[in-house]
Amino acid sequence: MIALSDFWTILVTALTAAVVVAALAGIVLRFARHKSVLLRLLIVVGATVVSIAAATIAIAAQMYISEHDLVVLFWVIGVAAVVSLCVAVLVGVGITRTSTRLRSTARAIGDGQIVLPEDYSGLEFAALAQELAETSHRLARSREEVATLDQSRRRLVAWISHDLRAPLAALRAMAESLEDGVAEEPPRYHRQIRVQAETLASMVDDLFELSKIQSGTLSLNMEPVSLFDLVSDAVADLHPVAASRSITLKESRTGNLTLFGDARELSRVIGNLLMNAIEHSPANSEILISARETENEHVALSVVDAGGGIPEEDLGRIFDAGWRGTPSRTPSSTFGMSAGAGLGLAIVAGIVEAHSGGVSVHNVPGGCRFDVTLPRFGARAA
Repeated sequence: MIALSDFWTILVTALTAAVVVAALAGIVLRFARHKSVLLRLLIVVGATVVSIAAATIAIAAQMYISEHDLVVLFWVIGVAAVVSLCVAVLVGVGITRTSTRLRSTARAIGDGQIVLPEDYSGLEFAALAQELAETSHRLARSREEVATLDQSRRRLVAWISHDLRAPLAALRAMAESLEDGVAEEPPRYHRQIRVQAETLASMVDDLFELSKIQSGTLSLNMEPVSLFDLVSDAVADLHPVAASRSITLKESRTGNLTLFGDARELSRVIGNLLMNAIEHSPANSEILISARETENEHVALSVVDAGGGIPEEDLGRIFDAGWRGTPSRTPSSTFGMSAGAGLGLAIVAGIVEAHSGGVSVHNVPGGCRFDVTLPRFGARAA
């Protein structure tokens, strides 16, 4: 049994040695904070060994251990210190190698490569490697999306530039003819100038609408809206356009269909779908627009044209801004106006999504069908 006085002596001596060595080690670690993990690990292990050795030697000196025993103690402590430092070196080298591999993995991710999870010793390193592999896949998908968006933007700018150039050139030519007094029928030139100006205004309006949708600044004035009224108004507005191409607009509707949405924007959706169908349908054909109630508290609006359908590989791109398909699906001018820059369907998709709805397109015999699904008024208000 150790006497109480001896116990306190041992405790104070060991604590003093540990505190002094720990303080010195803390100072050294602070200066070595930017050094390698291996060096910092050796400092920690070395501080532990020195702390034990200092406390043991101090206590041994106070207990008057013989010189022979003191030498034996030194050798025991020295051997333990060497072994501890060797183990620390091995662990530190392993950590350094793992760090180098992880750094190479991170560099590969930065270069755009997709990495696979590797086997690392240590739970934390294995989890980090798994996270890096998942991050590389997420970055690859993001790069693909950015590349697609950039390609779409470049294509849109090219098509917009082309479509704006045509009416601007016509306006310049007619203005020069009027200015030089060589126009044989000035009233006809005036009418054409007005038509071209309306074409430009419509294209600029489409660009402005699309920019609001893509930037998330589209403001909706939500209220109960009758889908029947929206369809009837759109059909009445576009009946002269369809009649000029010998195309019949046929309505089919069932149920009491009331939506909760922005009447102006939803009218634009229906108008764009009908105008798209008119531009793509041949003469003496029929366009069917139908509205019905679905089983999941939604209403569905369908527009079926006779434009010959869309290639299956292009169905997923038809709502991209500026997309245009094969010549059979490329719009021609209507009423002397440009068909636009392919923004109508992109605007449709953006407005429908802003109303928590969905839009899709499917090929049918002789043409294609556009389906718009929107929540009913009761379901939206609940």
